Amino acid sequence: MTPALQIDRVSHSFGAVQALEDVSLTVPRGGFTALLGVNGAGKTTLFSLITRLYDNRSGTIRVGGHDLRRRPSQALARLGVVFQSRAMDADLTIRQNLTYHASLHGIPGRLARPRIMAVLEQVDLADRADARITALSGGQSRRAEIARALIHSPDLLLLDEATVGLDVKSRAEVLALTRRLIADDGVSALWATHIMDEIEPDDDLVILHRGRVLRHGRAGAIAGQAGLTRAFLDLTGVAP
Repeated sequence: MTPALQIDRVSHSFGAVQALEDVSLTVPRGGFTALLGVNGAGKTTLFSLITRLYDNRSGTIRVGGHDLRRRPSQALARLGVVFQSRAMDADLTIRQNLTYHASLHGIPGRLARPRIMAVLEQVDLADRADARITALSGGQSRRAEIARALIHSPDLLLLDEATVGLDVKSRAEVLALTRRLIADDGVSALWATHIMDEIEPDDDLVILHRGRVLRHGRAGAIAGQAGLTRAFLDLTGVAP
């Protein structure tokens, strides 16, 4: 089966600074892949390449089998993105934000209205559809952004440090929601994080450090008997 995301030997530089070097990884369909790295490891740069905020000039990126450089429209149509920085208009309601994003994806109003309520049901915010973003808690705001990312029924979710700034309960709820979307709806996810306890032993895990993939495999196998924190420290030389 064609992977949800396939990255092959991608590099990227900012002037003399090498941000990514020969990065390769695969996210299987219907799978959860954790991208683990400390701040500055290159996670956000990689996401910026996948979403075409930056142009990948070396290597290839394929989303659902579509080459991002050759067929960008088809590739990007399969992506739903939750960036680390907030992306919704705080002065509008959740419904208004989702209506706007639906229009950006070419979804007409008569189809957008039921679709908006469907994704809000998925993220447990149907009763808050007409609440302004400023009235939401941190966890609700993040769930609203996941709803926005789902509005066009993507195959792959990219979540860049989606739990940053949330309390423990809200962080657990956002992570559980993402895992539920995978289990119930067959969505795939690339979950970028620096937090060890967001990763489970059966997760597909990519360890990114200083722009290079150090390990890619099942988290439990990478952790071994010593545990993931010890394995990460041994691989990178730094504590997460």
